[in-house]
Amino acid sequence: MKKFSIVFVTLLALMLPAISSAAPQTDGRKQFFKEIREYKHKFLSRELGLSKEQEQKFFPIYDQMEDETDKLQEETRDLEEKVREADNPSDLEYEKATDAIFELKMKEGEIEKSYLEQFRTVLTDKQLFNLKNAERNFNRDLMKQHNRLRQKKNKAQ
Repeated sequence: MKKFSIVFVTLLALMLPAISSAAPQTDGRKQFFKEIREYKHKFLSRELGLSKEQEQKFFPIYDQMEDETDKLQEETRDLEEKVREADNPSDLEYEKATDAIFELKMKEGEIEKSYLEQFRTVLTDKQLFNLKNAERNFNRDLMKQHNRLRQKKNKAQ
């Protein structure tokens, strides 16, 4: 299992630059994001010490929250890109895009907070307390793998 995790994280790190653009999702891309989500579920489950029953109740709620924040991020990126690609954006267009960019984190926080009570019905106080740290650990793990692969690639060139 550990070898699978290392291989998967390595592949993920190699593909991060390619998936970071806001291009429409192809079937392969959808599958890739599905695999990332599954890996994240396993990672969070291990980090938080979730029981099978907790996993079955927690992840549908968690995924719904992530889908909402992903949609918000996509809308913000789309607005930003629209202004960036416009021939001569107006001051109002700049203002709206800027407001959306700076309000993104606040709105993400509001979405997360709206799920807090649902999470409390599934997770213990300790697990809920550790959730944000587990998410940071997941992202840190991916970035470490990505950086290692990038350094290895740079040395090979």
